[in-house]
Formats: sequence, C-alpha cells, structure tokens
Amino acid sequence: MKIYTKTGDKGETSLTGGTRVPKFHVRIDACGTVDELISYIGLIRDQEIRIETKKVLIAIQDRLMTCVSILVTECENCEATVPGLHENDIRKLEDEIDRMEQNLTPLDSFILPGGHPIVSYCHITRNVCRRAERNLLKIDADFKGAEMVHKYLNRLSDYLFVLARHLARELDVEEIRWKSRG
Repeated sequence: MKIYTKTGDKGETSLTGGTRVPKFHVRIDACGTVDELISYIGLIRDQEIRIETKKVLIAIQDRLMTCVSILVTECENCEATVPGLHENDIRKLEDEIDRMEQNLTPLDSFILPGGHPIVSYCHITRNVCRRAERNLLKIDADFKGAEMVHKYLNRLSDYLFVLARHLARELDVEEIRWKSRG
C-alpha cells in the first residue's frame, strides 16, 4: 500500500464513513492536535526516565490513538470498528496521579515550568493536551464519544502536570514558585 493517495491534493480529507471535509475542519484540527500530543508524549518517553513511566506513556499513546479513531469516525451504520474509551482508562490516570503525588509537596502557588529539559517537555506536552481539549470543545456537543475523549484529555493534562513535578523531584530540580508582583 502506498502512503500517498492524492485524494487530499485539493485540501479535503475523508472521515471514517466516507464524509469528505476540508482539512481545516474542526474534527480534523482536533485529530491533528491529538496526533501532535501523541508525538510529544513519545518525546518524553525517549528521555532517560524509569521504564515504569515509559510503559504508562505507551499506554497513554495507545489511548490517544483511540481518541483519534473516535474523533475521525462519522458513521452510524458503517462497518467501521471503533475502539472505545472507558472509565477505567481515566481511573488509571488518576491512580498514577495519586501515586506520584504521595511524594510531592502540596502546592500553594503556581510554578514556573523549567529546570530540566524533561520537565519542560512535560509542561509543553501538557499545553498541547490543553489545546487538544479546547479544540475538542469546538466540536458539536452531540458528537458520539466526545464526552469520554474530553474527560480523558482533561485528566491527562493533570497527569502531565504531576509527571513534570514528579520528574523534577526525581532529578532534584528546584520548582520555582510564581509570586505575583501585585
């Protein structure tokens, strides 16, 4: 199978089910941002971090591929098999957040991202996740599957924030607290 189909040469692409939409369509934009998120998580995974964390990140990338599958499908009665997200997927993120937070100092202010490239990658990835969440909210509220994708992205951004803090602690990186001048 060739990678190029030439069907998008005029600025359109197909959703699963056959509907043609412009490449700037809100669904395609949402899918593209989740795809970007998958790549940034891969960048974090490529760093020198614990194998257990890498395994969690691979599972997250898998779930995000499920999110893309859900977002790109528009058919009621087509033969497409679309994987689903489940409450257990969200619970796994929450369990990881709770596990990492056990050894973190509670926050009483915002923190400034940075201190180590891995920590910065986590914050950048969190920002991409938040953008994916905002893009998803532009899609019609009746869109089947959007609610679970939204919940997953919302919890994932929390996970990425806590992962940044957790890795900063493991790397003995100082968290700089933001203090308003005002």
